[in-house]
Amino acid sequence: MNITKDRTVAEIVTENIKASHIFKKYNIDFCCGGGVTIEKVCSKKGIDYELLEKEILEIDAKAEDSNDYNKWELPFLIDYIVNVHHKYVAENIPLLSMYATKVAKVHGHHYKEVVTINNLFQEVAKELSAHMMKEELVLFPFIKQLARAKKEGIVPSRPHFSSVTNPISMMESEHENAGDIFKEISKLTHKYTPPEGACNTFRALYDKLEEFEEDLHKHIHLENNILHPKAIKLEEEVRL
Repeated sequence: MNITKDRTVAEIVTENIKASHIFKKYNIDFCCGGGVTIEKVCSKKGIDYELLEKEILEIDAKAEDSNDYNKWELPFLIDYIVNVHHKYVAENIPLLSMYATKVAKVHGHHYKEVVTINNLFQEVAKELSAHMMKEELVLFPFIKQLARAKKEGIVPSRPHFSSVTNPISMMESEHENAGDIFKEISKLTHKYTPPEGACNTFRALYDKLEEFEEDLHKHIHLENNILHPKAIKLEEEVRL
């Protein structure tokens, strides 16, 4: 992406919609007020241009995921899930909520689906927030306790939920529900394709929703397919 101080915010966003999320972070209007140059908006808001430029240039510089998660010890995997995926969800829910609410309010009269999309996202956002809290306060600490028990050669005390399979069953049911909601959102957005002539906020909403769903798929994969089966097996081993 070619970034110079004399290019406008709108030009940068038009070239790469993902830049809108960086501008939003700095409270820069990329939609109706996007005709201002980057140099001018940085000067007006007291933003370090070099820092802003660096963040925009890094948008597409994504490192290839070559981690072998299956070989990680469970406590390390749990910390990764919390520090990467839980953090992503917590940081992006407010932004997406704002996008979805604004688009529904401004464009809902013409594009009825965005009202439904907003309602669905608010629902899944609330559920995911509660879901992650249950994992961080109940399930994850117990799995770490099991790992510690195996390492020390002791038998862990039985939790109030009897077996790790019980909270895991609940978490996986909630994963399925979140996945179903995003399937519906994907369908309503025509696989995150904004209508022709959509404004930048409209386009930013669809782009961020697609990114959020992609992260959610990785997040759920790590838990359903790696963490949970290994935690069940670990509990069986330490209680033999």
